[in-house]
Amino acid sequence: MEKNIILGTAGHIDHGKTSLVKALTGIETDRLKEEKERGITIELGFAWLDLPNGQHIGIVDMPGHEKFVKNMVAGSSGIDVVAMVIAADEGVMPQTREHMEICNLMGIEHGMVALTKIDMVDEDLLELALDDINDFVQGTFLEGKPICPVSSVTNQGLDEFIKTLETICSNVPERKFSSIFRLPVDRVFSMKGFGTVITGTLASGSINVGNDIMVYPKQIVSKVRGIQVHSSSVETAGPGTRTAINFQGLDKESVSRGDILSTPDTLIESYMVDAHFLYLKSNAKPAKNRTRIRFHSGTSEILGYLILLDREELLPGDDSCVQFRLEAPVCCIKDDRYVIRSYSPMKTIGGGAILNPASQKHKLFDKTVIQGLENLMLGDNEQIILFFLSLKGYQGLSFSQLRVMTNIPDKKLNTTLQKMLAKQQIVQTDKEKQKFVSGDFFDDFKEKLIQKLSAYHAQNPLKEGMPTQELKSKFQYIDDAKFFNILFAKLSGEKFIVLDKNIVKLSAHKVALQVDQHEVKEKIKGIYQISGLTPPFFRTICQDLNLDKKTAMDVLHMLIDEKSIVKTKDDLYFDARTMDSLEQKLTAYLKEKESITTPEFKDITCGVSRKYVIPLIEYFDSINLTIRVGDTRQLRRKA
Repeated sequence: MEKNIILGTAGHIDHGKTSLVKALTGIETDRLKEEKERGITIELGFAWLDLPNGQHIGIVDMPGHEKFVKNMVAGSSGIDVVAMVIAADEGVMPQTREHMEICNLMGIEHGMVALTKIDMVDEDLLELALDDINDFVQGTFLEGKPICPVSSVTNQGLDEFIKTLETICSNVPERKFSSIFRLPVDRVFSMKGFGTVITGTLASGSINVGNDIMVYPKQIVSKVRGIQVHSSSVETAGPGTRTAINFQGLDKESVSRGDILSTPDTLIESYMVDAHFLYLKSNAKPAKNRTRIRFHSGTSEILGYLILLDREELLPGDDSCVQFRLEAPVCCIKDDRYVIRSYSPMKTIGGGAILNPASQKHKLFDKTVIQGLENLMLGDNEQIILFFLSLKGYQGLSFSQLRVMTNIPDKKLNTTLQKMLAKQQIVQTDKEKQKFVSGDFFDDFKEKLIQKLSAYHAQNPLKEGMPTQELKSKFQYIDDAKFFNILFAKLSGEKFIVLDKNIVKLSAHKVALQVDQHEVKEKIKGIYQISGLTPPFFRTICQDLNLDKKTAMDVLHMLIDEKSIVKTKDDLYFDARTMDSLEQKLTAYLKEKESITTPEFKDITCGVSRKYVIPLIEYFDSINLTIRVGDTRQLRRKA
């Protein structure tokens, strides 16, 4: 499969970038009226070239004027090879230096210098320009790389330029792309008969005609109607290609440069990102905490603040793990490159790689966070996954979210997660959504839950256990039922707890009555057995036996847990065997007669008063034995 390679032209204004592209390809990349009138490149220009060996490359012509550096930064996203264009009659200029800094920060490693306008200088000036360039490239990615003297007017050196470019492209390794489809939008326009067309360099993944696509961060969904790569219609576009996509029913006004196309519900929007940040040596003074900045990622420019996590100021040439707090959301993936420019006056001051694409506010000088971010640069997949899960607590992260957070290829991510599950480093709390939490968090939470149960048993020694809903309410910050289900299942499987319907208890918990409590229990139990369907109210029993309320209630709940006593409504409780007998009578009656009125129910209770009849008949409704139909009750038909 042929490599997809993008060549970018960088350099100072009026050093001949656009002329060089036209001489190589025959394509005029300055398409705007203003660009042609002023003779300068304002917007990104695009062209393509077939090399003699058959390699097809896309070309991004980047503007050189200092006012349009933000457009240059947008163009540098997705570039594989740079031709740093330097005019022989002027040499290295301010934007040459800034473009070089940007290319370094964007992680570009391959390229050459195109020494243009050689037809305008003599041999001496040419030698001076070459010396200037050799000094300039020291310590950059272009150190030791080819310098090609060319003239776009006479075409001198163009053949050698193409030959050199061919050699460079053949040595460019295949880029490791994420499987997530992403296309940062650099251009939006309408074409008659086609509608809205969006162009960009396909950063990762692939796209097919007919796919549903979401525009981030606006979350507008549309369907791909057509795809072009280098002006040729295709069914599929792969990573690293200059791509134009035509959409169905998408308004031009609803999309703008800086937006990102991806598949629906894939990317994560965030106002905060953590990153490794290199503060350029060329800066005149230290960077202070909360410095206002311009954050460039993909094709977007967003205002925000630089937050230093481990120091008060950053010296020129220093690097550190930092946080950027932004005024609009971004949709990054771990390892994305970015550039930072100062708010005013606008100048490139640094950049680097994204570490945490969807962060949260950190406390300054938090050693755990700082160490965690530094570990993200080491590339240990298990440590990367554990760090992100440690930040999310019980919420955990889904497989889809981990793709974005870790930038680990899908197959490797799945394999790593399975290994970590086997080692109990992580726990899967939702199989359907493939959601995971860290094993350490899960173990810590198990301890907290066991402590809550222990405290409950200590305070309620006569109760069989704690209602599960009451236990969950002790952790109101957790609203994930599946999390508790997995937790209860694991604790039950490990013999820590016993679950009985909606009651949970520690396995070691045994109800142990003291002598006086045992006597109370037998007395209460005896009263209910003797009184049958006409028991006294429980408060009356407490008064008659002179019992303190807590002891009495504890014993009563124990009798309920043992199923010796049945609770109806109000303050009424009944002997369980008496209720079983009544249930059998009622069932037999309804099987024969099919329905029963309240007076008829009173008859089968041997005429007990209304104060007992209503709670009794409503009790049978509550246990789903009967159902009320008008003024009668019928047997509830169970599925």
